[in-house]
Amino acid sequence: MASSSVLSVAAQCVSRNASSLSINETHKGKAKLGGSTLRFSKSSGRISMTVAVNVSRFEGIPMAPPDPILGVSEAFRADTSDAKLNLGVGAYRTEELQPYVLNVVKKAENLMLERGDNKEYLPIEGLAAFNKATAELLLGADNPAIKEQRVATVQGLSGTGSLRLGAALIERYFPGAKVLISAPTWGVVPWSEYRYYDPRTVGLDFEGMIEDIKAAPEGTFVLLHGCAHNPTGIDPTLEQWEKIADVIQQKNHIPFFDVAYQGFASGSLDEDAASVRLFVARGMEVLVAQSYSKNLGLYAERIGAMNVISSSSESATRVKSQLKRLARPMYSNPPVHGAKIVANVVGTPALFDEWKAEMEMMAGRIKNVRQKLYDSISSKDKSGKDWSFILKQIGMFSYTGLNKNQSDNMTNKWHVYMTKDGRISLAGLSLAKCEYLADAIIDSFHNVS
Repeated sequence: MASSSVLSVAAQCVSRNASSLSINETHKGKAKLGGSTLRFSKSSGRISMTVAVNVSRFEGIPMAPPDPILGVSEAFRADTSDAKLNLGVGAYRTEELQPYVLNVVKKAENLMLERGDNKEYLPIEGLAAFNKATAELLLGADNPAIKEQRVATVQGLSGTGSLRLGAALIERYFPGAKVLISAPTWGVVPWSEYRYYDPRTVGLDFEGMIEDIKAAPEGTFVLLHGCAHNPTGIDPTLEQWEKIADVIQQKNHIPFFDVAYQGFASGSLDEDAASVRLFVARGMEVLVAQSYSKNLGLYAERIGAMNVISSSSESATRVKSQLKRLARPMYSNPPVHGAKIVANVVGTPALFDEWKAEMEMMAGRIKNVRQKLYDSISSKDKSGKDWSFILKQIGMFSYTGLNKNQSDNMTNKWHVYMTKDGRISLAGLSLAKCEYLADAIIDSFHNVS
């Protein structure tokens, strides 16, 4: 019997458990069969062969589900329809639905080239010029907290990484503390929830929000979106922010703001920071995570910051030292390119003015698309349904009120890609596509249960 015959016989005997067989043969050696190792040797005129199956040590690791947001883009790319729309990922697009690099960003990068900036490691806390600029942008350069050195700012990996850094601080130095996030919110923070979205009105459940914050144990961290709430686009009014601050102050809670859209929501840096500044003006200690992905279009640069506004400069110094200690084993130090862009833009008066104009342009395009979508739906839908919530929302997202089945219909029938909670990114919509999207929403809302 040739060795190929030995392998043929062995192949019939392979199973997940090791198997043995004996055959008359005068051959000895070892061979591979797929992921199995075949060993055979001569003993008393017989061949003894063992088939050992190699099982991966990672066999018990299950396949992860697709990311609810980034997975939408993967499905969109696989779609061959000319009508397809990607309204899943929150990234600004031009009217031609192309990515947009801000002119002011290009100019800031040219400054870096002209100066011959190097690529040396940054300190753990990041670029000093960036940290100064970002705290002043958030609070206002004349804010007493800045003048009194009560702000601990550490450069982070965009908004997500900055939130992660803040979460690590809470976990280490406030063990057992409760953390509340809005229901719904974006999907990376697994904490308890307070009521926020009211499906009956497609608006803010303000009473439920206040009740849940009041009911939380004293000293709870309450995660708030500074403006352009993600995913709903529903923000409290300034009067409601005052009442939220009242309750948080009365309960001795700690506000933790996520500020991902400053200047990108309303077009005004100051207006979009009003909620945070209100809390700080009351003398409250506040955590704030920032991102420059949206307002400067620096999506891939991963540039943001974690700020802790404390009641004293001494405690701010200690907090900053611990934020650096937490960051060191996570990512050692942050990337320099995006930080220098922000520092150049904010620190150069001409570029800063140009940036504000470009933000107004981007925010204005989204407002125009929002208005056109509302007008298109209102004119086409004769059912009497009130779609005015579209205009009351703000920022790049609109919460349509569509459920999972209706959202699936948007994708399967109309090739409109969106998250399954009914959120659409108006930044990925053009004026020319509003009529088509209106038809898809009306069909999905009325014809799918």
